[in-house]
Amino acid sequence: MSKERVRERTDRPARPFRAHRDVLDAAPDPLSPVGAMPPIISITGLSKVYASGFQALRSVNLEIRRGEIFALLGPNGAGKTTLIGIVCGIVSPTEGRVTVDGHDIRAAYRKTRRLIGLVPQELTTDAFETVWATVSFSRGLFGLKPDPGHVERVLKDLSLWEKRDSRIMTLSGGMKRRVLIAKALSHEPQVLFLDEPTAGVDVELRQDMWRLVRRLRDQGVTVILTTHYIEEAEEMADRVGVIRRGEIILVEEKAELMRKLGRKQLTLQLQSPLDALPPALAVHRLDLSADGSELTYTYDSQGERTGITALLTDLRAAGLRFRDLQTRQSSLEDIFVDLVKERA
Repeated sequence: MSKERVRERTDRPARPFRAHRDVLDAAPDPLSPVGAMPPIISITGLSKVYASGFQALRSVNLEIRRGEIFALLGPNGAGKTTLIGIVCGIVSPTEGRVTVDGHDIRAAYRKTRRLIGLVPQELTTDAFETVWATVSFSRGLFGLKPDPGHVERVLKDLSLWEKRDSRIMTLSGGMKRRVLIAKALSHEPQVLFLDEPTAGVDVELRQDMWRLVRRLRDQGVTVILTTHYIEEAEEMADRVGVIRRGEIILVEEKAELMRKLGRKQLTLQLQSPLDALPPALAVHRLDLSADGSELTYTYDSQGERTGITALLTDLRAAGLRFRDLQTRQSSLEDIFVDLVKERA
């Protein structure tokens, strides 16, 4: 298609990116909890053993809710990419069952694959094609009619519109990753898998991507992401799952996870250093710094106001004065590291 025809067919006001009609019909009622709806993805007893004998997944059971952002976290080799590959129909499972929107991924392969968009880790795309051509072609692979207006909206949402006539080989790594996301959205999927989507992407591009992810979630698209930037999962995810050595060791609402497993620390900078912790303070969970100038009190995120009050009272009774104090709350990354160490 010539550039003139493309521009002629897209010379109309661009509408916001729209999810597939099935997504909008299935989008959660804002007055109803997301968890009350049937899961968009259901995984039961899923295992994968490769020909080499390596067991990548071990009896995984997991449900992904409609319209949520689900972060799947785990160290390298934990099984994240294998799990995504099975759900997307790229890897064959050894045991277990997976359904997408109620359809078995093997019995209804075409139906389920049509519902899913995948952004892989690797930058694999046709280097000699233009951005416009490769995204349009990806839509055609799912048997959909050409829709230049939709392709235009996707490219504009990803700040690729000015690059639409550029060959893939001329783009930067961050722009190539944007093209992968555009290809994954070309057929208007209900589920979007993002496997390390911001690897090698600069901060500005990363923020643009997350704005798009939020819009997709708001329009009913379910987003499952894996990332090494755990602060992104902390900011974006509704729920968090942790996988280690092929096993799901935790699935929790992000806010509840932070509340239950997070910790807070109160650090007191003393006016005069201590040689040792006074016996009267032994009842508190205190750590004295090596130089004796700081006391650190650790407590859970659910709060121990009475504990802090008692600590300050005992400090005064012991004749200790402090000149400054600082508080710190554990991040999702801290919780993740603790979980992985604990199960090691």
